[in-house]
Amino acid sequence: MLLIEIPVAFLLGLTSVIRGWGRADEQSVAPPMDWVPILWFGGFTLGVLVITVIFLYSAHPFAGAVQLLVAAVALFFTIAAWHDQYERAHPSPLPTKAGMPHASSDQITQR
Repeated sequence: MLLIEIPVAFLLGLTSVIRGWGRADEQSVAPPMDWVPILWFGGFTLGVLVITVIFLYSAHPFAGAVQLLVAAVALFFTIAAWHDQYERAHPSPLPTKAGMPHASSDQITQR
């Protein structure tokens, strides 16, 4: 079971990188959140946790502990994917002109 996770994780990372290439020329309007990478990483995390329970139930504590570490890393990537999509869908507002210092015409002519 552990050997199945390695190519699945590799394909998951590869497909998420390939999906990101098409976004280089996005419009200026904030796009909606793309839930596909979040669901992929979340599904992988859930699969790893199911395998963890199987290992722990079948009295393989070392393999279960390793799976828990893999699940923690997968959960980190799931949260990072969510954060990336959230930031893309909700960009920070541009600073307003009221907060910007303005140079007077006297300062411009002195330079």
